[in-house]
Amino acid sequence: MEAPLGQAFEDGRSWIQIGCGIAAVPGMKSMNGLIELAVPGFILLLILEAIAAAIMRRELYEIKDTAASLTMGVCNLVISLFSKAVQFSVLVFLYKFAIFKIGYVWWAWVLAFFADEFSYYWFHRTSHEVRIFWASHVIHHSSQRYNLSTALRQTWTGGFMSFIFWLWMPIVGFPPMMILTMNAVSLLYQFWIHTELVRSMGPFERVLNTPSHHRVHHGANAKYIDRNHGGTLIIWDRLFGTFAAEDPADPPHFGLTKNLNSFNPLRIAFHEWIDIGRDVWQARGWKNKLRAVFGNPGWQPGQTR
Repeated sequence: MEAPLGQAFEDGRSWIQIGCGIAAVPGMKSMNGLIELAVPGFILLLILEAIAAAIMRRELYEIKDTAASLTMGVCNLVISLFSKAVQFSVLVFLYKFAIFKIGYVWWAWVLAFFADEFSYYWFHRTSHEVRIFWASHVIHHSSQRYNLSTALRQTWTGGFMSFIFWLWMPIVGFPPMMILTMNAVSLLYQFWIHTELVRSMGPFERVLNTPSHHRVHHGANAKYIDRNHGGTLIIWDRLFGTFAAEDPADPPHFGLTKNLNSFNPLRIAFHEWIDIGRDVWQARGWKNKLRAVFGNPGWQPGQTR
């Protein structure tokens, strides 16, 4: 989950609290109030799921794993005070060159929803297919449990890179605040689908990203790897050939193809970055060095992929 930015408005200006100081960003409004308001709900639902799992005698939670996920989430909130400021500043700059001025009319929000979903799909898919983006995203897949605390196991570095997939939106004419609001709406939706307790949503499975579809996404089974990248909608996966349905005969095994077996937050956050540095150092020739950074996460020297 992305972190809320502190907000207060004085004389038409808004303020972002960064660390112990205050930085002014002209014209900025509350972008992540939705996430901020939702945090107590996240915790409540997490507790309720843990209680339900205990009653049902399902081993969905493990104390050290949950603690690691929550630590990753809290640190993500703190770091996002900086990354969101960077994102907003870049979006505001690009909005000056907008082709159209779409504004905040009702139909613009509908367009923004689908534009955000489209951008999220390609960001998420790229995060599985390009190693430098996987280095940030792998954090979210590192738990061998699949529960609501896993939704909070978030990157510490991704916020400074991932927003590039949304840079086309202010140039077209979507206001920066609208873009970041739709980001927050998508994140809110994606929280609840990290559960094993909801098996199927019937006809909604055709259109929405559901717990079943997202369990597939978190599966380390060969048939499930790099599938179901959608945020709120699953339509892009169906359209672009990355959809896979959950198979009861082959239930997802959560985690990585090579698990960390560590609850250390620093290792969780930076292990892939360290591995990239090692592989770049050891790779022969610039072509292999670049592949170690920008190639497929599973690529090794000597492979064509």
